[in-house]
Amino acid sequence: MAAATQRTGSTIDPAEVARFDAIARDWWDPKGPMAVLHKFNPVRLAFVRDEACARFGRDPKTMRTLDGLSLVDIGCGGGVLSEPLARLGADVTGLDPAPTNIAVARAHAEKSGLSIDYREETIEAVVESGKRFDIVLAMEVVEHVADVEAFIAACCAAVKPDGLLVMATLNRTLKSYALAIVGAEYILRWLPRGTHDWEKFVTPEELGGAIEGNGFVLGTQTGVIFNPLTGRWSASRDMDVNYMLAAGRLTAG
Repeated sequence: MAAATQRTGSTIDPAEVARFDAIARDWWDPKGPMAVLHKFNPVRLAFVRDEACARFGRDPKTMRTLDGLSLVDIGCGGGVLSEPLARLGADVTGLDPAPTNIAVARAHAEKSGLSIDYREETIEAVVESGKRFDIVLAMEVVEHVADVEAFIAACCAAVKPDGLLVMATLNRTLKSYALAIVGAEYILRWLPRGTHDWEKFVTPEELGGAIEGNGFVLGTQTGVIFNPLTGRWSASRDMDVNYMLAAGRLTAG
């Protein structure tokens, strides 16, 4: 497991929170600092939708295919993923420790006519309150937390007995350093410099092992790659840089 900073009462890394809070006003600008996230979002959305439909026996082609399912989007930022999931019918709770992120997310949801419960709260606090969800998402978050294993444990604890956990992050490889940091932050400038710390990237084996250690069974795992010719992101067997995975709680019998 990648080295973590010292344990505190939560897995929040204050420096990471401050970094994202500083650019929060740009969440919904498709040409701003979050442009790459907007292009990446359709792949994330499709993965979550399809995995949820498989888990709960829904038709992914229906307009409100997640209707009636509770979902928590951990590290929701400005709500770029929370909003389309709400449009699919999910009862969405968005969590983020950065106050400006939550303010931006609430304002945009109101403007869009969507009812989303955005909270400046941690998943640890939500779990302690007793709240559980059908679907728990932690998309591009685990590489920003202070204590990876504690964060994963909290995410797993938030999943209902028959629920679904979906996580996405960056693999810790030389390829990811070249593409996700040198390429994305310094050459192409898709992201502000310092957005990522390569040493905090997590391999699929580390992430999967931690999830299984919390009583879950791993399901679909997929990489996500960028095609510079089309300017689009797509699912791939290549998990060397970006990847996503789904898991369900292990049940008796």
